[in-house]
Amino acid sequence: MSLTLSPLYGKSPTKKVECPFCGAKIEKPRELPVRKWGEMPVGSCTCGAVYACDVTGHNLGSAMVEALVFGCNMDWDLAWGLIPEEDYLEALVENYDYIDHVISMTGCVEGRKVNGALYFIRLHDDIQEVTSDGVRKILKKAEDIAKNSKKRSPKRKPLSKKEVEELVRNFRVDEILKVAKDDRKIVRNLMRLLYSVEDEYRMRAAEMLGIVASVIAERNPGFVSKLLQNLFTAIIDSAASSWGAFEAIGEIISHKVEMFAGYIPHLYRFLPDEERRVSALQAIGKIAQVRPDLLNKLPLYLIPLLKDPDYRARGYAAWMLGYLGTEEIKEDLEGLFGDTRQIGIYRNGTLEMKTLDEIAREAIDRL
Repeated sequence: MSLTLSPLYGKSPTKKVECPFCGAKIEKPRELPVRKWGEMPVGSCTCGAVYACDVTGHNLGSAMVEALVFGCNMDWDLAWGLIPEEDYLEALVENYDYIDHVISMTGCVEGRKVNGALYFIRLHDDIQEVTSDGVRKILKKAEDIAKNSKKRSPKRKPLSKKEVEELVRNFRVDEILKVAKDDRKIVRNLMRLLYSVEDEYRMRAAEMLGIVASVIAERNPGFVSKLLQNLFTAIIDSAASSWGAFEAIGEIISHKVEMFAGYIPHLYRFLPDEERRVSALQAIGKIAQVRPDLLNKLPLYLIPLLKDPDYRARGYAAWMLGYLGTEEIKEDLEGLFGDTRQIGIYRNGTLEMKTLDEIAREAIDRL
């Protein structure tokens, strides 16, 4: 059984969140202890149903898996052995706003666009008898950690310029995240580092800026929109090619695509520009890794770039086509076989040099 709650219309623009199985009010999903960045908050209802929160509404498959595994007391083997409807029921609650923990009936809350969803799983009673105690203990531990963290002063001392430089140098993302919500000055300090001529260092600063912006955007998307507008303006007004505005734009959008996808077409404007084409391709490539479905028309423009006079443009076009293309472009990519010139591919804090031959082969493997 699969249930979907559509937006409701009434006097109030929002509605309290209820369990689709029993109608009880549910608590806001919690970040669990020992969780990795990017994993989803979860919760449970008094009726035994569990739920995972997809704040974007675009990763429902992952939310379903998160809820199912959580309901099985983090036992992956048990989860994968269960059969829908025979062992558990599913339900989807849409238009969920994680910040205020409400259901929006207009698609917006206080000017913020709401795309979130809660994916519910209710295991059959015989399975719940085995897993429910463990689920409660996990949530209780998360609750205790949250309470203890609130007892401590939530305000942290702002990081100095030197401290930010050192954290970027060592790619200490966790330390940056600890102050991202409270230290708005950190954005300015990270922006300074976008002017570094050291490629890997500049790209690390851009990635950290993207992560910080995604945190700020949860409560103040207007601030991040203004930041993106300033970055685009700086690109247009500046003749400098070494600073990291393009990298920053790609990172900010890719870390919060559901909010800032409207800025993607502005990057396309730079593709005909020979001086800015390579940088634009790198920025769009970051987004392609996260949401290739938003760029489904781009391969038509990328395929001709495989023969661009600039080998860097050929390389980045091939790299992106590995995420966006189909089997039909395999022959076009094979045209780069044997080309030993190198470009830098940045991933998770590391700039790795790869030949065009390697990039083309990897792209074909991903098709």
